[in-house]
Amino acid sequence: MWTEKYRPRTLNDIVNQVEIVNRLKSFAKMKGMPHCLFAGPPGTGKTTAALCLAYDLFGERYMDLIMELNASDERGIDVVREKVKTFARTRTLREIPFKILILDEADNMTSDAQQALRRTMERFTETCRFILVCNYSGKIIEPIQSRCAPFRFTPLSNDDLESRLRFIAGKEKATVTDDGVKAILELCEGDMRRMINTLQAAAALGKKVDEKIVYAVAGRAHPLEVQEMLKFALQGKFVEAREKLRSMLIEYGLSGIDIVKQIHQEILGLNLPEPLKPQLADIVGEVDFRLSQGADEEVQLSALLARLALVGEQIKSRK
Repeated sequence: MWTEKYRPRTLNDIVNQVEIVNRLKSFAKMKGMPHCLFAGPPGTGKTTAALCLAYDLFGERYMDLIMELNASDERGIDVVREKVKTFARTRTLREIPFKILILDEADNMTSDAQQALRRTMERFTETCRFILVCNYSGKIIEPIQSRCAPFRFTPLSNDDLESRLRFIAGKEKATVTDDGVKAILELCEGDMRRMINTLQAAAALGKKVDEKIVYAVAGRAHPLEVQEMLKFALQGKFVEAREKLRSMLIEYGLSGIDIVKQIHQEILGLNLPEPLKPQLADIVGEVDFRLSQGADEEVQLSALLARLALVGEQIKSRK
């Protein structure tokens, strides 16, 4: 996979999250580190930064001195008491006296496992340092947060993403158009991993990577088609709007919740009176809740278009 092929190896290879990288470089320079908590959205380099720090600390054979547990591994209280504790208590004979245990997606750990972990972190600090990686730091219990140095990762900027995208496309000899680049950046929303996977999926077709191909491989409707459907509904053309909805569902194979999310994004950009936008957002939110509770997708989406048509009638009556 291109995500692994182009993953930075050392901290010097990471060109974004500059403030965080500089703090981690100081740990590597001092040959020491505290327990750390890496929190932030997916695909922003949290696990990569942890592995790069380990490489800069331990050198080429860094994998011998780290253990990485992911959400795919069982991480209940028994694992913390046995596997984690066994790794943490054993001493290394290297120049740096500690090993590193990376707990990826730590916010999925049970409360009991986190309670068991807090004491393990305290007892074996001399022989093992912990890096907890999570999307939501609020799901980590306070006693563990207080034992860790926090690092807040932010979504990557479009400039950083675009430069990396063009670099990878050049290395892989993939032709990407400007509208294709723009579409990928809109879809990934600051997530480097999603950007690279989308680029690889689009380039695998062996064609020029343009806007149309990007939306097709990503399983997302084109924003212009969603906007056209909304305009039909607001103009009172309910049948035309419903036909557009059905064609998108069939062509892109989207779920109802995916369509609702795109409608929510496009509503904010419609040329409508500002007082009406909260009303539309409320309508979309209600339909999203009903779908999450298992309601029929086509019925609810048709109802959404019908209510948009009624809002369109309000707009006409005000003119």
